[in-house]
Amino acid sequence: MNVAIVDYHAGNIYSVIHALERLGVNPILTDDAEKISKADKVLFPGQGEAHQAMQYLRQHKLDEVICSLKQPILGICIGQQLMCRYSEEGNTQCLGIFDIDVKRFQPQRHEDKVPHMGWNSLTDTQTPLFKGFTGDEFVYFVHSFYVPQCPWTIATTHYITPFSAALQRNNFYATQFHPEKSGSVGEKILQNFLNL
Repeated sequence: MNVAIVDYHAGNIYSVIHALERLGVNPILTDDAEKISKADKVLFPGQGEAHQAMQYLRQHKLDEVICSLKQPILGICIGQQLMCRYSEEGNTQCLGIFDIDVKRFQPQRHEDKVPHMGWNSLTDTQTPLFKGFTGDEFVYFVHSFYVPQCPWTIATTHYITPFSAALQRNNFYATQFHPEKSGSVGEKILQNFLNL
């Protein structure tokens, strides 16, 4: 299977590569439009700042490439946020695949820490991305911004407010959490994605 990881200098790529290698896949890390377009599956992971990430994507015309993909693509963490319409982080216009705005967490109580960091559960899981899930699974999050619940929400997590832990629209999938850092649960999600 030909799997491409979009290289847009947004950090934490190598943990995704290692997670895929544990599943028997040797992905290519590339910002080459042709290689991305020809891949069987595409991953769009990352950590970083939305405005800088979108600048890089636009400068290299990767924004056009990502939006044109017909094969399954999985955005992870900032990848999910960049697939939305707009982010409050840096007042950033994003890719617009999901017609929803990314919000900053607003602590309500003293114990509400931002960023949201650590393990949390998923509820209301839908689609083949979560095939085999029982509702007892925990995944790993690190984020200060979130996507509200919306028509494309396929998994929900509650921290300060209920938010979209995962999204799907047609061939576009995205997770706010890090499957590559979520142990056996994350490996199952990545395997389900590879099986799409």
